[in-house]
Amino acid sequence: MIDARTLEAPTENAKLETVRRWKPGACVWCGDTESVEPFRNEPRCGTCRTHESIIDEARKFVGMYGLRPIGGTLQSDDEEEYEHRKAARDSRRVLNDIRLAEQPDPALVRKALRPRAAAVVAENVRRPATPRTSSVRPSQRAAEPAPVRTGGVDVDEIQNRALALLDQLSAVDAQLALVADQSGLAARARRGDLEKQKATILRTLAALEKARLSATR
Repeated sequence: MIDARTLEAPTENAKLETVRRWKPGACVWCGDTESVEPFRNEPRCGTCRTHESIIDEARKFVGMYGLRPIGGTLQSDDEEEYEHRKAARDSRRVLNDIRLAEQPDPALVRKALRPRAAAVVAENVRRPATPRTSSVRPSQRAAEPAPVRTGGVDVDEIQNRALALLDQLSAVDAQLALVADQSGLAARARRGDLEKQKATILRTLAALEKARLSATR
């Protein structure tokens, strides 16, 4: 004879078996391992990146027109605003549904990201340099990153410096994305300054990669 307690036991066991935990290489939000790429300086899967981008787009829209912040209400002044609010709410609901029960330790996530620093640096080293047609002034030479000394270099320190530079690179890329569609002299000047910062960071990353290779030989 089957009673209620007999029927409930398998369900409880199934819930325990489906608890998802983060592991290196997986998305820090949901634990998925499909299409994992850096997003806001942490590994996120394609699904999470898509929904986060939808929410960001909605926030950008309401901020551009000085509307109420994105929240639980869908009250809107027009159809376009309603669509943004609804899409953001649906994406937030999906993200909440797939979120890991226990978020990973940020220190473990940073440690797992260390090999990525070397990979990004190596990719930038392989890119062909853009030829320069104008002469370089002495003041411009002074802005070039100084060669990294390899004598007694600590490889862990190189990786830490590379990770810090990657954080700066992500911040610069985010600022470039914000001014990408803006016009006017101020916007062009800002883009030029950000592109120079990005070029300097990439050159420094390349120098650090050379130092790392020399230290490990």
